[in-house]
Amino acid sequence: MLLSIDPYLLADYVRWLEWAAVLVSLIILLSSLDDAFIDAYYWLREAYRAVYVRRKYKPLSVDHLLSREEMPIAIMVPAWREDAVIGQMIENNVAGLEYSKFKIFCGTYKNDEATASIVDAMARRYKHVVHVRVPHDGPTCKADCLNWIIQAIFLHEEQHNMQFAGITVHDSEDVIHPLELKLFNFLLPKKDFIQLPVLSLERPWWNLVGSTYLDDFAEWHSKDLVVRESFLGEVPSAGVGTCFSRRAIKALSDQKNNEPFNTESLTEDYDFSFRLAQLGMDQVFVRVPVSYTTRRRSLLTGKERDVEVQSVIAIREFFPDDFKAAYRQRARWIFGIAFQGWLELGWRGNWRTLYMLIRDRKGAVTSLIAIFAYFLMFNFLLVSLLNSLLDINLYSNLIASHDWMQQIMVMNVALLLNRVGQRFYFVSSMYGIVHGIASIPRMIVNNAINFCAAMRAWKLLFVHVTKGKAVAWDKTDHVYPTTGHLKETHKRLGDLMVSWKAISSAQLAQALAQQTRRNQQLGKVILKEGWVSEEMLAELLAYQHDMPREAFDAQRVIASSYLLPLELIVRHRLLPFGKNADGTLNLLASAAPTAEALQAIEAATAAHPIVAIICESELVTGLRLIAGGDVVATRKPLLGDLLIEMGVARRQDLDEALRRYSPERHGRFGDFLVAQDVVQRADLDMALERQASFAAQPA
Repeated sequence: MLLSIDPYLLADYVRWLEWAAVLVSLIILLSSLDDAFIDAYYWLREAYRAVYVRRKYKPLSVDHLLSREEMPIAIMVPAWREDAVIGQMIENNVAGLEYSKFKIFCGTYKNDEATASIVDAMARRYKHVVHVRVPHDGPTCKADCLNWIIQAIFLHEEQHNMQFAGITVHDSEDVIHPLELKLFNFLLPKKDFIQLPVLSLERPWWNLVGSTYLDDFAEWHSKDLVVRESFLGEVPSAGVGTCFSRRAIKALSDQKNNEPFNTESLTEDYDFSFRLAQLGMDQVFVRVPVSYTTRRRSLLTGKERDVEVQSVIAIREFFPDDFKAAYRQRARWIFGIAFQGWLELGWRGNWRTLYMLIRDRKGAVTSLIAIFAYFLMFNFLLVSLLNSLLDINLYSNLIASHDWMQQIMVMNVALLLNRVGQRFYFVSSMYGIVHGIASIPRMIVNNAINFCAAMRAWKLLFVHVTKGKAVAWDKTDHVYPTTGHLKETHKRLGDLMVSWKAISSAQLAQALAQQTRRNQQLGKVILKEGWVSEEMLAELLAYQHDMPREAFDAQRVIASSYLLPLELIVRHRLLPFGKNADGTLNLLASAAPTAEALQAIEAATAAHPIVAIICESELVTGLRLIAGGDVVATRKPLLGDLLIEMGVARRQDLDEALRRYSPERHGRFGDFLVAQDVVQRADLDMALERQASFAAQPA
């Protein structure tokens, strides 16, 4: 059969393959040089900043964020058929955000009652949630839903005689970093557009499709967006983790007849940021470093161990792990950025802007070329096989006889190795060396997804242009992470309790569910269930935070009360416990104090504080003794604990109120909470009645 094949016909086919290989190699070379320029710019910038910038200026720290007075911030969450995740998303983020003055405006459609009913329940439960009902059926597009939410925000401002300083955008699957709003609050006075990194939640290395997002975003949001902001002064919105100043939203609302988001675009976020740049508004991409300890499996031993991870304040979510869902989502991105961006934004701007537009839009072509290169490689392998079977030379001299063609091939190989090295570095830096190694073969899977996405985007363009058919909201089905994915703390309290055999795994799961439902601290939930004693909980907390455990001494607390102002004792729930010979101040607490609390005490006393853990009931007794209560005062629970248990206040809101509260200036703490809109008067009265109902017991 093989002997009957015309060798001249095969030779012509091989010559065509070689010409195609040259053309494809040229396109790949141009695209690779573009990527190499971004790489070189990033590393040269890093070297310059290491020598000239970081030595002179301290990076933005968490302490800076906590020091700024809070301004009201609105969070927009458009939702279409998100009943599977929206409730958990709202619950976890309301419980986790280290911020008080925020509102979540969640938009739903008339014909999506399942999602609407859940958002209604969340709005009844949390004063931070506002349900926005879009007055027509869905799905339309994400921009349409956002525009209705914007109008609801303006109406809320008018009804409550206030203004939001910033407005952020999130999706129903987002895990918001606890300090996100603190960061926005710090930057908003000067910036009109703030973009945080968006990262994929970690998946097993063998989850090939889902982990391609892990690879892409680790590199894009560690390097490419950094370069873009520095090179161009503009930042494309990622659609989530984006904060706009009220001034920016109002400017585009006035410009677009109260529709700041473009309803004709599938990538309204990308379109929005470009239009803001045209108005000359200041944009910034922010990477504030944070560190945490997580458990990872060793590549050599296979055993899990605690690993210190350097990360950033970012938004995390699960991206699709199904091939079809992945390429459909990316097709929407390509269609919106490459095609709609071309049609609506055109090619306006200086040479830097034009360069970035080319870079944004090249994926519609290069995604196809990459797979065509695989096709050519397969054909050359097949030709080599035929050569060996037919014992004839089918290759022409086209490539062999031209040095420049060979040089192109060599350059492409070198640039490919650079591409592999860059991907390995950024992925392994963010997710560990196992994922870094796995990211190399995953590049082939990524190319396959992008090829299908580009083909679908070209199809959508053809239908849109020839038939005038609008492209609807091609929504991705979302999943929300379990509690285990959300915990990024060192020595998780629940895990410690299980490992110490204080509680069972089943009890931990039950407690975690109750923690989310009641919005309480995990330790207090477990304590209330009677599974551990106060002493055991104090031992666990001390071990968890590497803090000493101390025995409570009422007389020593009273004798030391002069060492610390009453305002700081009440605000930070810390008891003075004498001084050491070297001048260090001993303090008692029932939980690890914040860095802000320790700094405030050090500033007020000029002494370095050392904190030890005691039981919560002992802390309450000490607070009453210092405040002038009787030694045999009743064991009534603290007002704040009652408000949290009743579900009418969050621990973060109370902590923030305590930070601003002064007994001399504000009077009773409960009245201050009502004045600050932390709780309603009726809820406060109910909590006070419950507090007064406890029978007196000896302390």
